[in-house]
Formats: sequence, C-alpha cells, structure tokens
Amino acid sequence: MEHFVNLINTQLLPQIQITSLHSTEPLVVEKIPSPWKLCGIGNYAAVLYHPEYPGWVVKIYAPGRPGITEEIEVYRRLGDHPAYSKCYYHQENFLVLKRLYGTTLYNCMHEGLRIPRQVILDIDQALDYARTKGLNPHDVHGKNVMMKDGRGYVVDVSDFYKQEYCSKWKDLKKAYFKIYLPFFYHFPVPVPYFVLNLVRKCYRKYKKYFFSS
Repeated sequence: MEHFVNLINTQLLPQIQITSLHSTEPLVVEKIPSPWKLCGIGNYAAVLYHPEYPGWVVKIYAPGRPGITEEIEVYRRLGDHPAYSKCYYHQENFLVLKRLYGTTLYNCMHEGLRIPRQVILDIDQALDYARTKGLNPHDVHGKNVMMKDGRGYVVDVSDFYKQEYCSKWKDLKKAYFKIYLPFFYHFPVPVPYFVLNLVRKCYRKYKKYFFSS
C-alpha cells in the first residue's frame, strides 16, 4: 500500500488534469500520466487504476467538489459486504478502494447483455443492508451499479449520507420488471449510447417537472 500511495502522490496527482464543467455532468479528464488507466468518471470524482496494482483503484475528487469526508464515513459504516467496495486508505482529496470488476447496467444495455433477475435482487439486498447501518441509498442508477457472473454490485456510495428521498433505484426496478424483463431480457439488443443518454435526460426532465417543489 505504501508504494501505491507514493505513486499516487508523486506520479498521478502532479500530472492528472481534471475539469468540472457542471455539478450535474461528468468530469472531464484531460490528461492521465502513463501507465495509469481511467476506470470511471462521475460528477465529482474520477476513478483510476495502475496496472501493477489491479486490485485497487484510486478515486480522486475534483478541486472544489465536496463529499469525500462523508464518503469515508459511508465506507466505515458499510464495513465488509460482498456487494460493495471497501476503503483501504484516504487523504484529503482521494480514496484508495477495493476494485470491483463487472459491467454497469448502463453498459449492459449498450452492449446488449442479458441482465438476470438475481442482479437486481442482489443490489436490492445490498441497499437494505446499507439502511440497517443508518445510511440512505441515494443516486442509485444504471451507471452506479454493475453485474459480474450474474450477481449484482453497488459501485458508487458517495451520496449514501444524504437524507432526502431519492426514487432512482425504485424507478429503475419498476422499469426492469415492467419493461425490460418481459421484452428486452428475452431479446437483448445493443442500445446506442445516444438513445440511453436521451432516456436519461428525458427522465431527469420528467422528475424535475413533475416532482420539483
């Protein structure tokens, strides 16, 4: 771990360039030093890995973006659970996490991969477990959950400390059982990203229009 953290501080952080254009849109990572590889991008942070340490990832928060202290506490409460990652180390602006392997449900739709019912049940049970730890699963959607070998995992828990109600997972489950399972599951076809992004934006506008206070 010591050598990995040293690489983060001396190689990765001085050279990586992360730009946050808007809090509701993914970050833009403009430069990554070799041999680091980008694993994922969120609205507040970017996740990368080093080929020599495939079991760990580093999650770097963009300058000025909040939440890292709360995320550390979320991982402390979750402890060891097979559906979640684990925080091994942290500094002021980054976390070292256990790497989870798999394909997000968002990318499963894009690639035309069949999503078994067990994946949804696993994620549902993992969210119930988080509630028993005093957490509030928030912002759980297709890009934040994944599957591997027919089992479900929760990738991003950074908003689990928020107290307000969030219906994203409930809405995703409803779409899965009412639309995906009867139709797409039996005839999985790749869905272009522009269609998925259109659905995402329409959903966001619908929720804002009908449920904003």
